[in-house]
Amino acid sequence: MRYSIPSNIAIAVAILTSNPVLAEDAAFDDDSRTIIVTGASKGYVASNSVTATKTDTPLLDIPQSISVVTREQLEDQSHHSLADVLRYVPGTTVGQGEGNRDQITLRGQNTTADFFLDGVRDDVQYYRGLYNIERVEILKGPYALIFGRGGGGGIINRVQKSPQTEVFYAGQASINSFGAYDVSADLNAPLNDAIAVRLNAVYEEQKGHRDFVDGSRYAWNPYIAFKLGEDWKLGLSYEYVDDDRVTDRGVPSIATTTGQPNKPISGFRDQFFGVPGVNRTWLEAQIAKLRLDGQIADNLSFSATVLYGDYDKTYENVFANGAATAQNGTVALSAYSDPTTRENFIAQSNLVWDISTGPLAHKLLFGIEYGDQKSTNSRVNGTLSSSTFNLANPVFPTVAFNVPNRNTVSDVEFFSAYVQDQISIGEHIDVVAGLRYDRFDIEGVDLFPLVDRPFARKDDKISPRVGLIIKPRENISLYSSYSQSFLPRSGDQFLTLSATQQNLAPEKFTNYEIGAKWDIRPHLNVTLALFQLDRSNATTPDPANPLVTVNVGETRTKGVEFSVAGQVTSQWQVHGGYSYQDATLAGNDFVRLGQVPKHQASLWNRYDFNDRLAAGVGIIHQSSQFAAIRTSETTTRLPAFTRVDAALYYDVSDNVQVQLNVENLFDTAYFSDAHNNNNISTGAPINGRFTIRAKI
Repeated sequence: MRYSIPSNIAIAVAILTSNPVLAEDAAFDDDSRTIIVTGASKGYVASNSVTATKTDTPLLDIPQSISVVTREQLEDQSHHSLADVLRYVPGTTVGQGEGNRDQITLRGQNTTADFFLDGVRDDVQYYRGLYNIERVEILKGPYALIFGRGGGGGIINRVQKSPQTEVFYAGQASINSFGAYDVSADLNAPLNDAIAVRLNAVYEEQKGHRDFVDGSRYAWNPYIAFKLGEDWKLGLSYEYVDDDRVTDRGVPSIATTTGQPNKPISGFRDQFFGVPGVNRTWLEAQIAKLRLDGQIADNLSFSATVLYGDYDKTYENVFANGAATAQNGTVALSAYSDPTTRENFIAQSNLVWDISTGPLAHKLLFGIEYGDQKSTNSRVNGTLSSSTFNLANPVFPTVAFNVPNRNTVSDVEFFSAYVQDQISIGEHIDVVAGLRYDRFDIEGVDLFPLVDRPFARKDDKISPRVGLIIKPRENISLYSSYSQSFLPRSGDQFLTLSATQQNLAPEKFTNYEIGAKWDIRPHLNVTLALFQLDRSNATTPDPANPLVTVNVGETRTKGVEFSVAGQVTSQWQVHGGYSYQDATLAGNDFVRLGQVPKHQASLWNRYDFNDRLAAGVGIIHQSSQFAAIRTSETTTRLPAFTRVDAALYYDVSDNVQVQLNVENLFDTAYFSDAHNNNNISTGAPINGRFTIRAKI
């Protein structure tokens, strides 16, 4: 299915010219050098964000828990994926994603879709790169007011690198001990006083500790920015991504003592449970973005964003579909192929108005958003020459994908209008309050098995948000907040609606939170948050059949989060935190939510010995977690683990730097994440990555 481009352009023009938006990254700032509205940062600490409120706001004045991973930290830790980043963010659990996509759990809510690029929905199932990203923002709690549907536990926002007016040419190359390598470039050049161009590009070969698991990805992203007079800026970006890799769903579980949880099978850390040459995922993505912003008046800001994305993805896999019968017994196998196409057209427009009413100062946000998302998806099950895998004598079966299981087309159209007021009551009290109206309209057809079955549903929802900030001192804030979000019954990928789901109300998420933020010094801050997140009408994948969802009623996640980021001294930087989460079926402590460890802690440190030599050390601890929602005594439990990482940095010259990162320094054996009870990822053994960077 293809868009009618003229009609969508007409809608975009209407939005661009009716209700303007504050963009998340304009072309140039006041000194005509750096990019604005991406959020200011220095080293590992960020001081402000436009994501949480769609206005440029200090983190101290935002009533919610936010973690920001800056570009400097991404490079210092040699992160190559969102999973790498999020393992160092307590309260966020990385999922396996069936070996073909980013998947996470935030405050007990599992999602494949709550990802954003410069505040615009980026909900397709794929692996997102970091080569063209300035920073990664992790926002906790339901935020439909700003982002619309979904986002029940929070969202992940990537802020894109934008053109600057200074000339620079930068590049890097790295290789790890498994044989994986990558090369990338970041080139920026002003063409004149009003136009600048930036080009980011990457090529990477992927290889890890698992047998037969490899892949490659290349991507490039030209971005041109225009300064249209003194007060207007325009940015045009295009990204192309080609990703081809093995789908690896890890190892199965095995039974332990009767009445005790199953555990991941040991002794098969590198064993592949797919079929070499069959398990594969391919993605081709093209993402075009237009951003416009400016000043209508001294107190009136305008900006708009239009994003068009075209995604073509297929993944095929053979995987363990049951627990091992014994340590050297057999494992049941299954297989399917799943091709998907998606076209996203999304336009946002906001108006930000600074006014005063008597003693009150207001920052008013008025916004509208329109989106049209067309999808096709099918699933074909595989026939295996052998449906069991012999652990004592591994022989890979052959497979033919020849049993149709699903074939759907769907079209989601949504419209949103929202208003938010950030009210300053003197110097010590702020209030953030707003409402969002969403109209979500899905229509589609199940083309399988014999008779086409149309499905459709319309939802009109109001999502409130209110927060109170009290600042007893300029560098300290105490806050409380209440927010809601919703998820339509078509799920986060809206591929189909069963006859039963069509008649069910959307799932609702309600978050209560209190917290405190303290800027100990200008470049060091800490945050403490206590929260309760309730989810009503909740569904989850059936542990017995992950392709089917089951209703579980109301869930509740209660917890505490602490984070710290910044410079402890002029030579020592840190980023880390701790989270405690208790996620259960409301009123039933036995039924615990999957992939929610009670305790998580992390701390990354960098220490500069002098102007040329520095070292880094990091630690991640995660307590045990259930691989899926715990509905029986035998639900698989992943054991707790602690991993230590380290790094060395040396500046060869002012323009050339080298670094060595070592992951899992003490060679800990652990299981990093899971998709369900029988698809469990094994943690990598000790490995190193050498990187060289140059910039002129």
